[in-house]
Amino acid sequence: MNPSEAPTTVPPPRKARRIPGWAVGALGVAGAVVLLSTTSYLTDVPQLTSTGTIQTAVRLALPILLAALGGLWAERAGVVNIGLEGMMIMGTWGAAWAGYQWGPWAALVSAAVFGALGGLLHAIATVTFGVNHIVSGVAINLLGAGLTKYLSTLIFFPLSSNPRESPAVPKFDTYSASGLSDWLGELEAQQRVGLSDVAGILRGLITGVSPLTMIAILLVIGSYLVLWRTRFGLRLRSCGENPVAAESLGVNVYLYKYVAVISSGALAGIGGAALVLNPGQPGYLEGQTNGRGFIGLAAMIFGNWRPGGLLGGAALFGYADGLQLRSGGKTFLALVYGAVLLLVVIVIWQLVRRRWFAAAFGILAAGLLYAVYYSVDEVPSELTTYAPHLVTLVVLAVASQRLRMPAADGVVYRRG
Repeated sequence: MNPSEAPTTVPPPRKARRIPGWAVGALGVAGAVVLLSTTSYLTDVPQLTSTGTIQTAVRLALPILLAALGGLWAERAGVVNIGLEGMMIMGTWGAAWAGYQWGPWAALVSAAVFGALGGLLHAIATVTFGVNHIVSGVAINLLGAGLTKYLSTLIFFPLSSNPRESPAVPKFDTYSASGLSDWLGELEAQQRVGLSDVAGILRGLITGVSPLTMIAILLVIGSYLVLWRTRFGLRLRSCGENPVAAESLGVNVYLYKYVAVISSGALAGIGGAALVLNPGQPGYLEGQTNGRGFIGLAAMIFGNWRPGGLLGGAALFGYADGLQLRSGGKTFLALVYGAVLLLVVIVIWQLVRRRWFAAAFGILAAGLLYAVYYSVDEVPSELTTYAPHLVTLVVLAVASQRLRMPAADGVVYRRG
């Protein structure tokens, strides 16, 4: 063979380095701060980044975050948990019953137990008897609402003279970084562009912090470490990806699904306790969850079934809820302007990538939102009340193109 005709070995192309997940999250946080700061400056609405707004957003994001975390545990094991709302309802009642008698720590434990009982029922129905996951979840929601209504009439009515409300429940003491908080407060009061916005956000995060907030953050970190850094977590996630293969390797799929769904119910129950122990709430109220279990499920989907992603989703929904609750329609209208700015950035990015249809759709959406902002002086309070639900629909519609759920999520598994 002629040496010039010898086959040449072509080295494989190098794979592009992926940006670490923590870096993506940090960039997302920085982008959100820049967007809110710019919107606050252009609309002259400082409430978008004020300390009070951030504090309220954190409190309202907690139950959504815990419900989303509960959904993550169940669905990573292959069980769809539509019953998060019912488990949260059971958690609110359990927290009020124990908290009234023994204090906030007892309220947390009781809420987890009541939520876990709901998770156990869901596991028995779906794992043992093979009931459709959606049907079982709906039944849990109905059961949770009916059971707590009966128990409230039986136990709370003699104490509060109201079958829909519990007596006042003691709350956790809150903690603040006093020296740093005071300095950030002075910086926020100076109303410097960008700098005061960051100071307001940071001050809201370190002022009036409840132990429950710290527990929720630890649960997010712990869930990541357990599910992605341990053998137990690998086996549990394998049950949601391919339970047949997992069983063939000696994994007790039924046991892992039970553990996951019961843990899911306990986390949702603690989310219910976050509502009862909120300083703005006296205690248990009928209808208190107001669909937050479903919003938590949406936050989990938005986060692509990952702990860091669902933390961002819960923060988004909690912020929208806190903004309308604290500042009203004018501030929410400023947030619409912020959505226009975000769409402009997205359109530019799509044009750079030569995705003409997506860019045209973004231009149309931005134009419609700007028309709403320009023609309306203040969003009616009847509409701002449903801000979290509207944000949920929009976010799921936008995020639906990049989602990857566990392969066997929702599939009824029968051994053998």
